[in-house]
Amino acid sequence: MSVSAEPAAEPAVPVKPRGRVARTAVLVAVFICAACGLVYELALVALGSYLIGDTVGQASIVLSLMVFAMGVGALAAKPLQRWAAPAFAGIELLLALLGGVSVLGLYAAFAWLSLYMPALIATALVLGVLIGAEIPLLMVLLQRIRRQDAGSAVADLFAADYVGGLVGGLAFPFLLLPLFGQVQGALLVGMVNAAAGIGLVLTVFRRELSKRATLLLTGATVLVGGVLVGAYAFADDFEVTARQALYADPVVHSERTPYQDVVLTESVSLNGNSDTRLYLNGDLQFSSMDEYRYHEALVHPAMAGPRERVLVLGGGDGLALREVLRYPDVREATLVDLDPAVLELARTDPRVSTLNQDAFADPRVRAIAADAFSWLRDNRERYDVVLVDMPDADSTATAKLYSTEFYGLVRHAMSDNARVVVQAGSPFFAPKAFWCIESTMRSAGLNTVPYQIAMPSFGEWGFHLANVTSGSAPDSAVSIETADDRTTGGPSIAASGRTPLASPGAPPLRLPADAPPLRSLDAATLQAAATFSPDRTRIPGLEPSTLMHPTILEYAQGEWANY
Repeated sequence: MSVSAEPAAEPAVPVKPRGRVARTAVLVAVFICAACGLVYELALVALGSYLIGDTVGQASIVLSLMVFAMGVGALAAKPLQRWAAPAFAGIELLLALLGGVSVLGLYAAFAWLSLYMPALIATALVLGVLIGAEIPLLMVLLQRIRRQDAGSAVADLFAADYVGGLVGGLAFPFLLLPLFGQVQGALLVGMVNAAAGIGLVLTVFRRELSKRATLLLTGATVLVGGVLVGAYAFADDFEVTARQALYADPVVHSERTPYQDVVLTESVSLNGNSDTRLYLNGDLQFSSMDEYRYHEALVHPAMAGPRERVLVLGGGDGLALREVLRYPDVREATLVDLDPAVLELARTDPRVSTLNQDAFADPRVRAIAADAFSWLRDNRERYDVVLVDMPDADSTATAKLYSTEFYGLVRHAMSDNARVVVQAGSPFFAPKAFWCIESTMRSAGLNTVPYQIAMPSFGEWGFHLANVTSGSAPDSAVSIETADDRTTGGPSIAASGRTPLASPGAPPLRLPADAPPLRSLDAATLQAAATFSPDRTRIPGLEPSTLMHPTILEYAQGEWANY
């Protein structure tokens, strides 16, 4: 925030010193306004991370624009210092109105107009200008109560400002979001903002207001308060309507958790077939029409071998767990998913629990609500099979789950001769991201074999099966096929019976001899799944993704943006 270096103008109407009470009132107003301003900033960042998924990008855009605009606002406030009290009241009412409805307006722009980014930029700039104008005007008001040297005045003002920022920053994630949600939380903060601004001026500085200014401010206060209260009353209906506009099918369950936006839809076709779909932050997680194809491909190739102890990372819907539990010799299945709300939905919602066949009620299952990365760091147990069923790496929150460090932790959780399989997105729509995941897994000491399937709801989708077995490759695996192999009559899948593109020592891509009846996989289908067309084969030179250099994020965001 910027403070004007020019001497404050003398008030038009002399104001007698009001002592400590008046100064305290100004500093309390500074505290409240700072808290509200930071909440507006965080609300814009949080909304962008929910809707767009790029938390770092959204934070960078919002914070940089608002800081720049605050400087502009501080300069723009210079001519207003002569009428500091009414100007401050007007600015706070306008800031309360725009800041309060900012989340609601941006959500509407996203749901109906497809103008989210232009609206976000405009909102951040306007709010920044208004926030930046606060401090210079408050400095003038503080000096009108009692003159003091500039250094002391700035110290008092900034102390209240920074403490208010601290309170606002902590209140947003731990109080406002859990209790009120984003839309109603922003509206409530707008009401507090308006009350603080107008309350200060109409009490401590009421003598500086003409009758006309008093009437105008009173009318504006009633108008702003009415809009904010009315919007608060209809916020739930608005959210339901806006959310439904984002989804083609009727929304049957929705909730915004501390981690993500969870939406369940259900449609029924004319012939009576039902399609239940789960979305997290707007991204499709499964369709009941074809989810079996994904989960059979994810689970069963990894179950060919020892499988007494299975670890599922992600997969809170319980559908991968359902496939694991089809093997009676699985003694223990541990599932770690970040969001307890998703686990509760999978347990209790009949649409989902029917799909997962009440997997969480099986006594072999241990479900843990935790961050998989942090949980693996503390884990000391070893597993025969690890299934990594995470959302795509299209945000900073999920990119760490596709890093060398994460796969190193996964490797330490694997027992001798264990297998791990990772869902790796689409080798067609996002080939760089797909092959970057393989490169990252290899950098953690895992021997990989890629394969892919076709899904109507997702398109072409891929996986990487891997192990940590050292030594020469078994007969069912070969070293990486090169371009020379394809052009000079080298090894072929027909001639050698080997799996193309597999690392030396990679596990054989096969189904267990005692696999239960499957709807989408058999030995021939799985063998064909390991063959990639020339335009979708391995991309050389892709750097592994790490915590400090999340290259997977760049690939995923860049490639999916084209579709």
